[in-house]
Parts: sequence; C-alpha cells; structure tokens
Amino acid sequence: MKENNLMKSKKDEVLDTGPFYHGTKADLRIGDWLTAGFKSNYNAEVVMNHVYFTASVNGAGLAAEIIPGDRAARVYIVEPIGNFENDPNVTDKKFKGNPTRSYRSKEPLKILGEVTDWVRLTDEQLKEWQERLAKLRAENAEIIN
Repeated sequence: MKENNLMKSKKDEVLDTGPFYHGTKADLRIGDWLTAGFKSNYNAEVVMNHVYFTASVNGAGLAAEIIPGDRAARVYIVEPIGNFENDPNVTDKKFKGNPTRSYRSKEPLKILGEVTDWVRLTDEQLKEWQERLAKLRAENAEIIN
C-alpha cells in the first residue's frame, strides 16, 4: 500500500499499513474490487456507504463466518486504494481505541489474494454470535453509515 493512502484518525494516530483483510461469503477473484453501495451483511435494510476491512485475519474470518447464509466463509487479502478511517461502529463506541483494527473506506478495495487458515468458530461460538446479531436486529441497533 502506498504511504500517501494512509489516513489519520481523529486522534492523529496513523492507522495500520496492512496487510488488510475482508471477510465475506462471496466468491471473488484476484483483481476484483469491493465497493460500497450494497446491502449490509447484517441488516438487509441498510445500504452501506463504506467497505469494511480489518488488519486482523481472524477478525475478517469471524466477520465471514457470522454472515447469514450457507455459502463458505472466505477471507481475502485486500488493498484500500484511497483514504480510510477507523470503523466508528467499534472504535471508542464498543472498545477504547481500535483494538479490533477495523476500518472502512468509501473507496474500493482491490482483492490481492485469499487466506484459508484463520481461527474458526466452534458450532457453539457461531450459535452465540448468531443470537447476538439477532438481538441487535430486534433492538434496531444503529449502524453508523
């Protein structure tokens, strides 16, 4: 990633320089682009203004596994081509700072490759996450978009 693509957080902390990952159930290829403007994986009523990614391969794996649907969880290595910021849905809202190393961008992410080894959820953990997400949907938890 080019250094000029780094964006400073509100606290002027330099964000991660990568590698970055995106978890999904979509079947993508090297060279494909992830773009904003699609429905949220977690709330189909919300069209996302950003593409989300993380510097944690296990975090991307978690995100991929908890997405509803029967397709296989996939983790892709991605490159943001524009500015990005800390994900306000978790940064300082749920966790002080950005320990999840979660980010978002209005600009596309380019698929550079795929990772096949990350810490997988047990069936019990997956059920717990699905119950948490169902509870958030029922409470109409706001997504900062």
